[in-house]
Parts: sequence; C-alpha cells; structure tokens
Amino acid sequence: MRFSSAALAVLAGVSAVAIPAHAAELLTLQDAFTRVASTHPALRLFGNRADVLAAERDIASQRPPMQLAVDVENVLGTGEQNGVEQAELTVSLASVLERGGKLDARRTLVQSRIDALAIERETQRLDLLADVARRYALAVAARREDAIATEDVAQRKRAVSEARRRLQAGASPESVVFSAQAALARAEMSQARAQAQAAARRQHLAALWGERAPEFTLGSADESTLPALAGFAELEQWLERTPEIARFADEVRIGEARLRLARAEASADIDWQLGIRHFRDSNDAALIASASMALGASRRAQPAIHAARAGLAGLEIERESAALALYSTLAEAHGRYQVARIEAARLHDEVRPRLALAEQATAHAYRAGAASYLEWAAVQAEYIAAREEEVDAVLRGELALIEIQRLTGQPLLAVSGSPTPGAEQ
Repeated sequence: MRFSSAALAVLAGVSAVAIPAHAAELLTLQDAFTRVASTHPALRLFGNRADVLAAERDIASQRPPMQLAVDVENVLGTGEQNGVEQAELTVSLASVLERGGKLDARRTLVQSRIDALAIERETQRLDLLADVARRYALAVAARREDAIATEDVAQRKRAVSEARRRLQAGASPESVVFSAQAALARAEMSQARAQAQAAARRQHLAALWGERAPEFTLGSADESTLPALAGFAELEQWLERTPEIARFADEVRIGEARLRLARAEASADIDWQLGIRHFRDSNDAALIASASMALGASRRAQPAIHAARAGLAGLEIERESAALALYSTLAEAHGRYQVARIEAARLHDEVRPRLALAEQATAHAYRAGAASYLEWAAVQAEYIAAREEEVDAVLRGELALIEIQRLTGQPLLAVSGSPTPGAEQ
C-alpha cells in the first residue's frame, strides 16, 4: 500500500504561513517532512534489510550441491597378492533430489518477506512523519504562546504607566503601582518561560534530522480555525486501507508460504549416487548407482505443519484485534478533534473579541477614574487566559488530527476552511 506525498504533506493539519522574505530559513511542515524522509536512519535501514532479504532469496534459490567423490579400495593390503594389483578405484557424483516442491516453497517464503518489507517501511514512514507533525505543531504552539506572553507584557506595561500617572495625580495609592509592577514581573516571567519552551521545542524538532543548532524560523500559523472533517463513517472505511491493516495480507502470504514449506518437508528427499568403478587386476570398469531415502519424513513434518496452520489461524484473530484497537483510537481522536474545534471556534469568534473590547473599555474607565485597577487587571488576565485557551484548543485539535491522519493515511483538510463533501459540521 502506498500513500501519496500530498497525503503526507497535510498530515499534521498545521502549516506555516508566509512571513516576510527577509526572514531567515523559514521551515514549513513539508520542509521538515523532506528532511526527515531523506536523512532519518530508521528509513535508511530498510535499504539494508532489503539487501539482506535479496541475498536470502538467492540462497533459497540454490539447488542441493553436486558432490564429487573418489574412493580407492584394497590398497596396501596384507594378503598374498600385491595390494596395488587388487585396487579398486571409484569415481562418482552424488546429490540430493528434493521432493515436494521445497525449492519453490523456499523462494516463495523469502519473496513474501520481501514484499511485506514495503508495507513495513510505509508504516514506519507514516509513524515517523506523524512524529514530525506533532513536534512541528508543538513548536508552532510554543511560538503562539510566546506571542501571547509578549502581548501580556505590553498591556501590563501600560497598566504600570497608568498606575504611576494616577499616583502622581493623587488619584490612587502607591500599592496599586506595586501591584501593577508585580503583574508585569509575572508577565515577563511567563514570556521568558515561553521563549525557552519555544527554543526547546525547535531543538526537539530539529533533532529528528540531526541538526544540533537549529537556525530556522517557524511561521506563526493562524490559530483561529480547524478544518471540518469527513464523516466518521467515511473515516472508518479508510481504516481498512491503512498499513497497519494492510500488513496482515502480507502476513497471511508469509504464513501460507511457511505452511507450504512445512508440507514440502513431509516428502522425503532422495540421496542418489552415480559413478564408475575400475578394477586394477582385470582392467575392467563397472557402473555403480545407489539411492537412499529417510523414513518417517511425513510424521516428523506434522508438528511444523500444525504450527504453520495455527499461525495462520492466529493472524485473523490478530487482525480483528488490531482493527478494533484502531477503531477505538480513531473514535477517541475524532471526539477530541470535534470538541477542540468547537472550543477554538467559540473562543476565537465570540469570547476573545468581547474580552478585547472589555479590556479597552475598562482601560478607558480606569483612566477616567470610573474603574479600579483590580477590575482592569482582572479583565487583562481574562483576555490573556482566553487567548491561551484558544491556543491550547487548537493544539489539541491539531494533535488529534495528526492521529486521525496517521490512522487513515488520508488528506483530511478542507479547502480554505470549508467542509469537504460529507464533512461533519
């Protein structure tokens, strides 16, 4: 099973928006995908494994070797006749005649393992790119939090300035200035923490392709919207085409190849030998031939046959278990995404705009002496908290979307934020 690069490009549901051209090294999500896909050792390892399996296929394709034997008998004896005169020289070829289709069974088994390697690599690749998308989303969220902290510092500085002005005018006590300065110190502490977290998350992202000192920048994507998804029934259908389920088809083929090889072992091989014997004393030659076959091969092969059959039967149970686990994970991620999408939309469209107006009105009232500093500070705190809640809701939605796309391997983003056909509203 293959996934298009377009599906991988929208894996996270987050992307960097354009920033000014003079900014250095803007890293988009697709750039991160490209770097990891070309450098990560977990993916490069599959090339080595493919070479190993190709060599095993060549080994499995080899037939039993021919054996050349030379036997000399009746030489240097102790009888009355000269030992050399009684010598017998035999030159023969010997090998094993494989029965039951063992050669084809061996080749089929190794080839089925080679075929399964592609699905295994795709699963590893999708999991790895999902990890890239998660780290990218966390890094972008940290940048958003840094921007919020910077805005909080700016508004707290305005509050300190207004408190000092009112203190000089004799309209408020000095304790208000101290309270405003303490709030500013807290905001600056939050800003420093956000900056440190943003740097740490950028480093965590860059570690995926081995960059020790990341110098790239991330675009601050708009945190206001999460796209509508296709209906849950459609998402469930996509589960059948994921690598985690598709791999069972390869596992079945491998199991069938093992069963075929086990059944082939029930047919005993024939050891044969063909040669010419020369008698020194009479200068005559004779053709010799022999064949032998082990007894009880069918009985000895039965345990391996039973094990191969049991393995095949267990694969269906494993597939059912995996499908159930995937369904449960998809349902949980889908629910988290829908909740986060509702929260983010309400916070962005209703809560945050009203709190912004409230902050402006309270600031104006404070300057006019119609509101206290505590009222203004409380509204400022509510506004910043709403912005942080929105960032958190969007991040939770993005992480849930990444999980959904990892499970389904499908591009689920709606174009321009509009729902796709059949999408849930």
